[in-house]
Amino acid sequence: MIKTAIAIRHVHFEDLGAFDDVLCRHGYAVRYCDAGIDDIGEVDPLAPDLIIVLGGPIGAYQDLAYPFLGQELTLLERRLAAARPTLGICLGAQLMARALGARVYPAPTKEIGWGELQLSEAGRSGPLGRFAAVPVLHWHGDTFDLPEGTQLLASTEMCPNQAFSLGPHALACQFHPEISVRGFERWLIGHAVEIASTRGISPGLLRSDTERFAPRAARCGEAYLSEWLGALYNGRE
Repeated sequence: MIKTAIAIRHVHFEDLGAFDDVLCRHGYAVRYCDAGIDDIGEVDPLAPDLIIVLGGPIGAYQDLAYPFLGQELTLLERRLAAARPTLGICLGAQLMARALGARVYPAPTKEIGWGELQLSEAGRSGPLGRFAAVPVLHWHGDTFDLPEGTQLLASTEMCPNQAFSLGPHALACQFHPEISVRGFERWLIGHAVEIASTRGISPGLLRSDTERFAPRAARCGEAYLSEWLGALYNGRE
């Protein structure tokens, strides 16, 4: 039976990336809902089998400037309260944290580039364990407090809260497990102003590091998503 997945996308180049094929193999028909274009308020929070909230270059607390964020928060509040499968990436993870009552705020410094995660015991023993000793892509200037009732899965020295779970049905990752080499040049173009204004990074460095690290990270990301979806299929929600 075909399952439905809605991916809420904030900028066109931050898409499902390496996750696209995994979702297809697991029988999902994916539809993008583009923030600022599509009416997020028309999305039924409970109907889709899976909702994925993707990244973007705005803050999860900027709903006065970007009113569609209020619609996303309402959607996530209802969906998470109903224990429906939900995955958040970067901004999506921060919105999940806020929907669960946690504070989202600017980090002491931007975390942009490739680096390893520090996995908690829960992180090592679950799907995120695929990323043990594997550099992943970080690209964020905000962070969040760990929501009450959730389980910390991963940290970095710069940001103690990088990933969390809420039961087996909700995963939030502030880093980018979906990234692949294919399409990454669009990130360098789309984030050109941010790259130019951030010390210690450059298009050339990000490009070469992505060529070096992304193939392995993408394989780990695919395995991580597949393992999590498999647990959902087996009725362990």
